[in-house]
Amino acid sequence: MKTLCLALITAVFLHLPNMEKNKYTYVALGDSYTIGTGTTPEHSWPVLLSKHLSESGISIVLAANPAHNGWTTKDVIERELPVFESSNPNFATLLIGVNDWVQGMDEKTFRKNLVYIIEKVQSKLPDKSKFVLITIPDFGVTPTGAMYSNGRDISKGIADFNRIILEEAKKRNIKTADLYAQSKEMGKDRSLVADDGLHPSAKGYAAWEKLIFPVVYGVLK
Repeated sequence: MKTLCLALITAVFLHLPNMEKNKYTYVALGDSYTIGTGTTPEHSWPVLLSKHLSESGISIVLAANPAHNGWTTKDVIERELPVFESSNPNFATLLIGVNDWVQGMDEKTFRKNLVYIIEKVQSKLPDKSKFVLITIPDFGVTPTGAMYSNGRDISKGIADFNRIILEEAKKRNIKTADLYAQSKEMGKDRSLVADDGLHPSAKGYAAWEKLIFPVVYGVLK
């Protein structure tokens, strides 16, 4: 009888979709684009994403968003990874690199830092596949974007960094959400740009979340 009861309890546990094993603790790593500069925190795409996932039947909590304006891959390594590790997450996203490019980091160093972050994140996650990389938006199309070019071709520079992101993701079978093409809409529709003329508006971040959501949903469902 005891054996039968134990078997029944085990069977019930395995068929309950909302048990603890299916809950996600999420940490969003990145820079101003991840923290939601240009709008209020509740309109940042990680918050929108978490809400959208919850509404779609995936139990998830945004445990930490240590992203910050102006931060680079170096800052993620030094300041964000400790927060990530202490949060004990089982899902993460990474959108980083725009400030590396703005500050003149070369491709070799960017790749080295990116690989370090990826490996650290995956080593902490219980399931390495529960990780999504996001490409860098093309800020050069925004009204004030050219101020940060230092005479360089912004679109090409960001595309080159995105190539590295996509290459490293492919090597590890990490899913990616590509914002690059959609971000160019900020050059056509001013309502997608915040008052600072550089970052997305609430509408702009919502447009990004629509691209990120199906990728993340596919990873977590």
